Amino acid sequence: MTDHDDKMTELLGRYPVKLNSYCKALAERSPAVAKLYLPDLRELDNPGLSSDGLAELEQSPVRNLIRRYRDRAVLLTTSECFVRCRFCFRKRLWADGASHFTLSDENLDAVCAWLDRTPEVDVILLSGGDPLAMNDDRVVEIASRIRDSGNVRTVRVCSRAPAVEPARITEKLTERLSVIDGLWFVTHFDHPDELTPDAEAALKRLVSHGIPVLDQTVLLKGVNDDPETLRRLFKRLAALRVKPHYLFHIDPVEGVSHFATGVERGLEILEDFRYTLSSLALPMFAIDLPEGAGKVVLTPDCRDADGRYRSSVTGKYIRHPLADLTDSGE
Repeated sequence: MTDHDDKMTELLGRYPVKLNSYCKALAERSPAVAKLYLPDLRELDNPGLSSDGLAELEQSPVRNLIRRYRDRAVLLTTSECFVRCRFCFRKRLWADGASHFTLSDENLDAVCAWLDRTPEVDVILLSGGDPLAMNDDRVVEIASRIRDSGNVRTVRVCSRAPAVEPARITEKLTERLSVIDGLWFVTHFDHPDELTPDAEAALKRLVSHGIPVLDQTVLLKGVNDDPETLRRLFKRLAALRVKPHYLFHIDPVEGVSHFATGVERGLEILEDFRYTLSSLALPMFAIDLPEGAGKVVLTPDCRDADGRYRSSVTGKYIRHPLADLTDSGE
């Protein structure tokens, strides 16, 4: 075996590939989409980063619940996904040695009891993994119980299904989700090639049932880090009545640093959008800080003189280890 073969074996042992037939066919047609799902030896590069660079495990008052902000929390419903994205910031959930899970009844009871004791939390994000990797009954049960607990008013179902398994967005599922008060659907598209006719039909199905839909996109070097690509994506989403919500810089976790563009590239793209995108199609550009310091919405004046970002959680200024990169031309 060659050194390349040895490294690829190591990579696949650490971060296994999971690719369904839908995304495999899409990756064969789109080189950009292929980069989202196919292994890259640069995933083995680890410039001093942690598998939990956002300190989620330190901010968990109940197993599988992450609370970073006063009024909202994230519930990890399962470690399972339809595919495994190579830029995933929760690779720790499916890396070699990880314990795969789906939220148990006992764990759900504990989360609901915590919400009853914590009335200031009124927004819960159902995440994972991908919640829609579970069956309809379990998704609806968890969303309904969370909505009826404590002072919860809004439940966001966060799922890549419209982009990676659009057949999962069935008429039956959308009907059942649509009757849950305060439910929003948050999906994730990174490239206009992902907006296939099947994906568009899935989004239309959600919207036609009165479910508000937001999109989150990650700025990825070599995939979508140019204004024209993202402009096409965001305009098409807005035309489908899906609001581009956030454009995120890559997170500071191990195994993803080769996707980092540096913040300046994102700000350049944002400046272009000021003149070429309406507010309906314009997302906020944001970065998640290490140490559990939360999101910062990025603008040209978002940093101090030392290039640090002000935490929305603590108010302290924090440096982001992947934010100050410049394009090396690779």
